[in-house]
Parts: sequence; structure tokens; C-alpha cells
Amino acid sequence: MTAATHQEIVDENGRVYRVGESPQDIMGRSRSWMVWLPWIAMMAVSVFEYGWGAVEGTLEEKYGWTLSDAFWLASIWAVFQAGVAFPAGRLRERNVVSAKTAMLAGAVCSGIGYFTIAHSGNLTLAFVGYSVIGGTGAGLVYATCINMVGKWYPEKRGARTGFVNGGFAYGSVPFIYLFSAFLGHENVTGVLDGIGLYMLVVVGVCGFLFKDPPKSWWPKEVDPISWAKGKTGSVRSLAKNPPAVRQFTPMEAIRTGMLPLMWVCLVIIGGVSLFGINFQVPFAKESHFGAFVAASSAGVLAIVNGTGRAVVGWASDKLGRRQTLTIVLLIAAGAQFGVLYAGNTHNLVLFMVFAFLTGFGGGAFYPLFAALVPDYFGENNNASNYGLVYSAKLVGGVGGGGLAAGVISAWGYTGAYVLAGCIAVLSAVLTLFLRQPGRPRHQLAETELVARPSATAGG
Repeated sequence: MTAATHQEIVDENGRVYRVGESPQDIMGRSRSWMVWLPWIAMMAVSVFEYGWGAVEGTLEEKYGWTLSDAFWLASIWAVFQAGVAFPAGRLRERNVVSAKTAMLAGAVCSGIGYFTIAHSGNLTLAFVGYSVIGGTGAGLVYATCINMVGKWYPEKRGARTGFVNGGFAYGSVPFIYLFSAFLGHENVTGVLDGIGLYMLVVVGVCGFLFKDPPKSWWPKEVDPISWAKGKTGSVRSLAKNPPAVRQFTPMEAIRTGMLPLMWVCLVIIGGVSLFGINFQVPFAKESHFGAFVAASSAGVLAIVNGTGRAVVGWASDKLGRRQTLTIVLLIAAGAQFGVLYAGNTHNLVLFMVFAFLTGFGGGAFYPLFAALVPDYFGENNNASNYGLVYSAKLVGGVGGGGLAAGVISAWGYTGAYVLAGCIAVLSAVLTLFLRQPGRPRHQLAETELVARPSATAGG
């Protein structure tokens, strides 16, 4: 690493760009490292959320837990996984905790989560070790990885955020099949210990190499003024996703009304997503599809959930973040009704098709929110701002886990899936009211015109 001079450039909206330092100057490596390392770490901790539906049955039998016990464990895990994002983000932005420290703490806590349920069936201990400590660890890893990508790629964050976010889903696929095929009473301790050690080592190694760029950093090869005016090759992406007019603090972001609206949307669709993740395997078994089909449906859900995040990240660069988000939420809503119909009619082909759509719609919205927050409020306070939005998952997690188990007990799977589909539609409708704060409508219209090819140009 070498010291490099930089300058601060201010655009017509008053936004500051720090230009002149390369990634090699700052951390001695190319910034692509801050895509690959977060991606690997996200895959490592994905087994917490996307593997639980495949492991909980064995734990219930071994430890005498009920279905409600198992999914309250998942719900409280989701509360701490989402809830740690904001306080951790504030500590990072105030330089109290570095990205490296947050990742190393996340590695240790994640390992403790699986070590706990590997060695004890005590429900209280499981809530403390797995749900509280393990959830906190996974949350530290998730929030740090997502924010890292946005900071290093402020000019083209959609596809890369989606790619990294996708690892949090399809990284669990090998473990879903491992749990379904081999996990039994006799090997629970060994298997779960192995997973805990895997997370501890992989996340720890990745986190050791994490480093944030300086505040307001901008890649020196991209002119921030001409880019912001739509005069470069990124014009189509910019027309749909113009940069934030300035750097909003968390309280300023809240006062715009847009951050609370995002939070409400994520509460709703986050609960629907976790409901699908937690209960698709039990519903498949209830529909008499067999253990392998149930595991395969969960594997399809996780794979498509992850790859769909990368696809929509790329698509949002072309179509617009908000527009893509609305489409994804409508797909998620329709998939709930489709899975219910296929299960009730015992139609295996349709069940797998709608498992595909559930996976896509149930995960693709996460990178869209992750990119939309800095699009609206800037990068400097993104760890806090996105932490606030992502905290919605702690409410949605309760709805998609423990409360959903209660709904299933009272209304059956039919009532639960119908409710999930209806509230997913509501979330899609609410996204229509999202608007970038501080940018006059005429500026958006002018940028759109720059992106559109002239009717007389190019033949």
C-alpha cells in the first residue's frame, strides 16, 4: 500500500466525491477481492437460515422438541441476525469497530451457534447459544459483507450486491442434502460440530482481509461529475438509478419517509420469505411427496433464491431498482398460491415449478433493498441506514417462524399460504410509493431523456 493524493469534487447537488486513490493504494489489492471474499463468507453462514428446515426434524426427534420449539428458535435467530445490523453499522461508521473485527467476531459467534445445538438439547441453552449468539454472528457477517460491496462499487453496485447476497442462499445447498440424507441421532454431534468449525475458519480467514474505503471514496477511473450527468457508458443504469443527492444520516433518512416505507415493505415480505424457507419441506412431506422430493424442493428454493439475487441485481441496473423490486414481490405473492395448489393437488411437477418461483421471489428482494438504500441515502452512512431497513427482518422473522407455526396449527397450511400470498401483494403495492429523496422530478425526467436513443439517431 502506498500513500496517494486525492481531491474532493462536489457536484451540483452538493454531494462530495473523494477521487484519486486506487484500491491498491488503500488496501494493496484490487477491489474485486471485496466481492469474492464477502461472497465466500456469506455462503459459509447460509446454513443457519436455509438449512434449518432440513435439520430441525432430526433435532426434534433427538431432543424431544416440538415443531413450535424448533421454529421459535429460528424466529429468535432471525431477530438477532437482523437486529445486530444497525448497532454494528453505527460502531463501524464511528470507527469504533473495523470491518475486520466485526467479521472475526461474527466467525466466533457463528461457530458457537452450531456447537451449542450439537452438544445439548436443553431448549434454554439452545436459545442462548444458537438463536442469540449464533444469530448475532450471522448478522455481523451478513451486514458487513453487504455494506462492503456497496462501498467499493458505488458506481455499479446492483449486480455485485446481488451476487454476494446470493451466496447467503445457495451456499446452504450441500448442507440441505447432507441433513436430509445422512443426519441421524447417532451423528448429530459430529456433523454439527463440523459445520460450526467450517464457519469459524472460513469466515475468519475472509474477514481478516476485509478493509473499508475512506468515506465518500469514488473510483478514480470514473469521472463522478460526467457520470452523474449521464455522459458516459453507464448512462442507462444511471437513468434508472441516479446517485443519492447527498449523504443522509439515519435520522435524516427516517424523516424523508422513504426509509420507514422500505422498513414496512421488508417486514411484510421478509416474513413471507422466511415462512417459505421454514415450512416448504414440512409442507412437501405433508403433501406426501417423500423425503427426497422435500429436500430437493428446499434445494431448488435455495439455489434459485441465491442465483435470482444476482440476476435481479443485474436487471435492476437496466430496469430500475424500484421497478424490479415491485415485479419480484408480485412473483413472490403468486408463488405462495402456486405452492399451495400444487401441494393440495399432489402435483409434483407444479410443486417443483412453484418451489422455483418461491425461491426466486423469496430472496431476490434482499439485494434490491441493499442497493436501493445507498441509491436513496448515499454510501457514507449506509451501514446504519441499511441496518435500520434490514432490522425489519427481526419482525418478519417472528411472523415467518413462530407465529406462522401457530397459524398452521390453527388454520392449516391452506390458511397460512393464502395469508402469505395476500400480504405479499400488499408489500408490492407499497413499493409503488417509493421515491428518491431530494431529487426533483424534472431531474429524473431529464436523465431518462439522456438514456433514451433519439428517434432520428442510429438509423
